[in-house]
Amino acid sequence: MQGKLIIFSAPSGAGKTTIVHHLLKKFPELSFSISATTRELRGTEKHENDYYFISKEEFLHKVAHQEFVEFEEVYNGTFYGTLRSEIERIWNEGKHVIFDIDVEGGIRLKRKYEEDALAIFVQPPSLEVLKERLSGRGTDSPEKLQERFVKAEKELLYANKFDVILKNYDLATACAEAEQLVGNFLKK
Repeated sequence: MQGKLIIFSAPSGAGKTTIVHHLLKKFPELSFSISATTRELRGTEKHENDYYFISKEEFLHKVAHQEFVEFEEVYNGTFYGTLRSEIERIWNEGKHVIFDIDVEGGIRLKRKYEEDALAIFVQPPSLEVLKERLSGRGTDSPEKLQERFVKAEKELLYANKFDVILKNYDLATACAEAEQLVGNFLKK
């Protein structure tokens, strides 16, 4: 069975991960796509649960063998990507795939899967609020935070390339709107 793809993209700190986790509880027919990355584990993250943490060499080997549906160097020297085998694994379980993915990756997935994909851009209330959220995490160095801020400003310009812009000014409202959007898409 080829299922559908639900893509959530946003700048880091916009709330997409929280919304995706909410939807996974509401829709048992969804399964989370675990991305591959070359970055280090953070906090309580686990390999094969949050990400497939692999070396840069292994990542580039998989790129050379066309094992990724999409990939990119998100931050200098840090790669992220969606393995073709991950989508196939979920479809083989008879489920639809939900993504929590960076903006450029989201655009690439939508372009590849077209009508089988719903691409949702989660928009934060403002860049200032986004900066507060990222700083409040306490997981990044000042240099890494600055890198994220610059990237976020650029990513906000891509919102109109998505099927829907979901404004996350209030999390409960954004989750309810996301439920409606996903429910309607899965009924098609």
